[in-house]
Amino acid sequence: MIDYVPFLQRLQEQEKLPGDWLEVLPKQIGQRLNPARNKDLLHWQNVIRNLPSIKPDAVDLNKAAIRIGSVEDASQETIARLKANLMELHPWRKGPFELFGIFIDTEWRSDLKWDRLKSHIQPLEGRLVLDVGSGNGYHCLRMAGAGARLVVGIDPYLKNVAQFAALQRYLNLPTVSVLPLGIEDVPDHLQAFDTVFSMGVLYHRKSPFDHLLKLKSLLKSGGELVLETLVIEGEKGSVLVPEGRYAKMRNVWFIPAPATLESWLKRAGFKNIRLIDVSLTTEKEQRPTPWMRFESLPHFLDPNNKQLTVEGYPRPRRGIFLATKP
Repeated sequence: MIDYVPFLQRLQEQEKLPGDWLEVLPKQIGQRLNPARNKDLLHWQNVIRNLPSIKPDAVDLNKAAIRIGSVEDASQETIARLKANLMELHPWRKGPFELFGIFIDTEWRSDLKWDRLKSHIQPLEGRLVLDVGSGNGYHCLRMAGAGARLVVGIDPYLKNVAQFAALQRYLNLPTVSVLPLGIEDVPDHLQAFDTVFSMGVLYHRKSPFDHLLKLKSLLKSGGELVLETLVIEGEKGSVLVPEGRYAKMRNVWFIPAPATLESWLKRAGFKNIRLIDVSLTTEKEQRPTPWMRFESLPHFLDPNNKQLTVEGYPRPRRGIFLATKP
């Protein structure tokens, strides 16, 4: 689905990454991309194989909708075939993208999250970056656009990996990749990354402390954690533990108040902890589109009280923390 060889060669050049993980990494990737593990994988691979060959006239990773080529780069018939193939990878959740004039209006306006954090984080120029739960790589590409030396995205959901593979077919960037791995597949104590992003992951972890400690172990000394997660209003010690689903999401375990999460970061050993943003999630940022036709935020809220989820919990709001490993 993706030729990982050029990217793995770049990883081999990183002095901080241990050779034993780099040796086993191709095997990990091969195991995850074994069609026997996912009945849909062969179809997605075939979709990517059948993408038309088009050479983009330009690429811009710094636009809200990441731009790859223009409508003048191919015939209308070819672009129509490309659009049909990309639709085969529905639903597109993170974005947006513009491929050869095709606007992929994703469920999430991920550019809005990027805008909230980009001026606060340590400059990414020349940095080795890890993006945990990267989805289809939208933020990875924004990180590359901001000058990161190498961006390692990891996501265990293979449709996300397939979507990145479709984009990479035209980007051909050897310094960015989305690996079909979960954070459990990354060895502890790498102490290698200059910046680690964990966005939209913490509330899905049964043990938030284990997640924070794992993220810290992957950072080099002085490296920065960018942590974005669901939060609730409340004082230090306040935390929501949903009894069932939260906003129709399965597998939501802990939603802390910002002061609570700050105390967790301190307990995990982080320093220079800063809350840089808290924003209520709106229908402008998350909603159904032709590229994501399933239920989304408007369906997750109580129709009689938009300040509550359908389960009666406070509606989603998200906070962004920065913290440094000593």
